Order: sequence, then C-alpha cells, then structure tokens
Amino acid sequence: MNKLRGVAVGTGYFSQFQYEAWERIDNVEIVAVSSRRIEKAQKICDTYGIKKAYGDFEQMLKQEKPDFVDIITPPETHANFCRIAIRHGVHIICQKPLAPTYEESLEITNEIKKSNVRMMVHENFRFQPWHREIKKLLNKKTVGDKLHTINLRMRMGDGWQEDAYMNRQPYFREMEKLLIYETGIHFIDVFRYLVGDISQVYAKLRTLNSNIKGEDFAWVQVEFSNGTLGFIDANRFNENTSEDPRLTFGEILIEGDKGSIRLYHDGVITIQLLGEKEVKHDYVYEKINFAGDCVYFTQEHFIDCLRSGAAFETDVFAYLQNIKVQDKIYESNSIGAQVTI
Repeated sequence: MNKLRGVAVGTGYFSQFQYEAWERIDNVEIVAVSSRRIEKAQKICDTYGIKKAYGDFEQMLKQEKPDFVDIITPPETHANFCRIAIRHGVHIICQKPLAPTYEESLEITNEIKKSNVRMMVHENFRFQPWHREIKKLLNKKTVGDKLHTINLRMRMGDGWQEDAYMNRQPYFREMEKLLIYETGIHFIDVFRYLVGDISQVYAKLRTLNSNIKGEDFAWVQVEFSNGTLGFIDANRFNENTSEDPRLTFGEILIEGDKGSIRLYHDGVITIQLLGEKEVKHDYVYEKINFAGDCVYFTQEHFIDCLRSGAAFETDVFAYLQNIKVQDKIYESNSIGAQVTI
C-alpha cells in the first residue's frame, strides 16, 4: 500500500496530540509543517522527525504536493487555509470550531462542494472509546427501544483561577464565546452521534470567572427529533473529584425504557436494567495521548475513508448541523426562550 503524504499547519498546544498520533498511523507520513513563525514549525519537525519546515503555507503545498493537509490553527484562519488547499486540490482535515460563524462555515462548505477536495472536521470526542462503546450498546437496544433522556455533567475546574487558562490555552481568556463554542460543540456532536438530530434548545449561559470574557457555565436543555430529552450541565469553573477531569470530560447518564447506561469520569461504563443492580460493562480502552487516544482514532478514520472513498462521519457538510445547534443555543440564551432548530 502506498504511503499517503500529509502536511500540517499549526503549532499550538493541541497540535502535539495530532503530530504524535500521525506518527503511529500506518502508511501515512507528515512530510512538512508550516507556521507564520518558521522556528515554531522547525521545533515541531525536530520533535516528531518531520522533514521540512515552512514559513509560508501555500509555498509548502506547491513544493510538497501532498495528498492531504491537517489544519490545526485558530478558527478565524480556517477559511483562508481551506481555500488555498482547495485551489491546490489537497484533501483537508480541519480542527473545530470550523469557523467563527455559521455563515463562514457555510462558505467553506460551498467552496468544497464546487471542488474535488474532500474535507472532514477533526471532531474527536465522538471517537473517544467510551462513546463508541455506548453507541454499540444503544444499537443493540441494551436499555430498550425508546430512549427517555441523555444527561451530561461536566466540571473541568480549570477556569476558576485569576490567571485561568494561561498555562495551556491563554487565548481562552479573550474569547467572547467560550464554553459552548470551544467545548460544548463537542457534546453537541456526541449527543447527535448517540441519539440523533436535535430539534429544539433552551439555554442559560453565564460567566462565573470575572477575569475572562466568554461564558464558562451552561445549562442547555435539548429535545431530539425522536422525542428524547437531553440536558448539558457544564462549567469550567467548579471542580470534580476525578483524578483526571480531561479523560472523559464529564459523566453521562442515558435512560431508556429497559434501564440505564452510565459513563463515569474514569471511563467506566455501567448498565442497570430495570429491577436489577448496576453492573460494570467490560470493554477495552487506553489512557494514552488525549482522552482515550481519540485523536488517533479520528485521524485513522480520516485516512481509512480517504483510501476507501467512504463518507467521513464528520464530513464538513454533515457538521454544519452542529454549528446550527451551537448558534441556536446562544440565541436561546439571548432571548430567554426555547428555540427551534
């Protein structure tokens, strides 16, 4: 099998997980990295054994003629990088948030639609092994034919400090929209992956830490098209008691007409059928890279689909629905009322 040649742009905090995962994927080689500051690109190359650093993104595409590009930069840069990649016929995997607004996201998808380029959004939470396992259990109707509710509770505890986020992602402090835009979008996608399309939302958002600009607290009630109800109870201010809050990023309870599925902070899944005791469900996962190695599984899916021609689970067209839901959450909070998607 021929190796696929990839390039990447971006050298921020999260890029380390993506470069490390690329190293382990068979028959793939990242051959170059670009950054506005070429010394940062060179540092990535030195760390991960990548051949060449560039200070100019388009020059990298012209020189390397790669099969795909991994865009690991802030959302406001995505549209420009995507347009350049499309111009050069290079397939794209791009970090979320896809773009600062739905309109800009739609522009990207329209550009893709007119091209022969394929594009996947790097939405890795649905590839966390516990979510994949829960999906299998739901497909088997383990807790019944009808789901009543899905509830998520997230307490990150990384945002209460006066200098919150400075040690890892300081730009969080200046974001006008934070919790839903940066983190909640993951759970919108997980909810849709596990249960189906969301038809209505009602949201209350607040900023608990006065040292940041965006919201760090969210209560979001959702209704799915199939009648299931959901609730996201999330904040980055208060703490939980888990050893690693960044393993699962929260706890989930799913209730159906035959029982319940629970996901705990340590990745443990339990099943409690009606009238029976809660029992642990055995499955395999590893605590490596990021959140159960979900970055690796996301990128592996991208490569598998590039080779086979199969549809990406988070194809850029399908992903637009997540952004619609995200925007409606902000709208609901603004007007203080339930909003239909």
